[in-house]
Amino acid sequence: MADPLTAAQLVAALKDEGCTVDEVGGWRTHNRNHKGPWGPVHGVMVHHTVTGPGADVVGLIYDGRPDLPGPLATGCITKDGTVHLTGNGRANHAGGGDGDVLAAVIGESYGDYPPPTHEHDGSAGAVDGNARFYGWECENKGDGKDPWPRVQYVAMVRATAAVCRAHGWGHRSAIGHLEWSDWKPDPRGFDMKDFRRDVAACLALPAGQWEGEDDPMPQYVNLGIDRPYRLTPGTWDSIELTREWTDETGDHSSGGSVFARGPARFTGSVGLRFDGLPAGAVVQVRMSEFQGSEHRADHPVHEIVGTEGGTFAVVPLTKRLASGRNMRVRLLNQAGVPVTVSSVVLTVLVWKET
Repeated sequence: MADPLTAAQLVAALKDEGCTVDEVGGWRTHNRNHKGPWGPVHGVMVHHTVTGPGADVVGLIYDGRPDLPGPLATGCITKDGTVHLTGNGRANHAGGGDGDVLAAVIGESYGDYPPPTHEHDGSAGAVDGNARFYGWECENKGDGKDPWPRVQYVAMVRATAAVCRAHGWGHRSAIGHLEWSDWKPDPRGFDMKDFRRDVAACLALPAGQWEGEDDPMPQYVNLGIDRPYRLTPGTWDSIELTREWTDETGDHSSGGSVFARGPARFTGSVGLRFDGLPAGAVVQVRMSEFQGSEHRADHPVHEIVGTEGGTFAVVPLTKRLASGRNMRVRLLNQAGVPVTVSSVVLTVLVWKET
């Protein structure tokens, strides 16, 4: 649940995400708020316009039709990739839809697709989508054969990610009109599962950095240890990652010390807790590259200094890894006495390279 963005916040979010923005005159006060509530908002809905060449598509979305007054969406994304802002508030774009779908979007609790929709405008159980969703009308004939230019598709992903990022939502807060109302076919020409994948990739990067199909989807790796162990003094020792919560790359062998294999880029961190590390004593941490089981290279050392009681640290993990290499985290106990490694939580995003 969230309060809607102000006009200024929406413009800033879109520009930060790298969108080209056209503010259509009067859009900041152009809405249908007098016909019903606007908010709380829960997501972004994607449509296609069903317009052909030569149509004033932006004017249509701003003004509407005789049977359906405008604005017909928050914005219209044209084939050149421009996001034309046409309304600030409630717009005639979503209509009635399925409450189960809304609940899944609010909870971001579904897999590739939200639950099947069984409601539409005018049906007894329909939920008012115009109050709950921002809407992008995307210029397209809508016949399933009209191509989506890359610059337009990238703008659609970025604009959707911009709203999600501004609200702190994930990619499952984006749905297509066909996933909301059981008699709507839009958008055609791409799969919303793939669209959400691209929104997720955009959100995984800092705002404005996603460039489209050349940026592969990162894979999530979350590893740790299933029980404390003793770290003896004086020897560099690889952490055996015996706990596997998530390993989307498949690069970690259960119980092994490898968390990434090249060719790949990765970024993340490892959180560590030590018990019995004397105050002022040091445990060093470093990433080390191996080729198979052979040690090949070391990366800069991070020093963790003991404190009274337990000692905690978070160490960044960021690197590019060449083909045939694998990466591990190694520890060196310089305390002179055994130390207990009581917790390890390693979390990285990995971009596989070819």
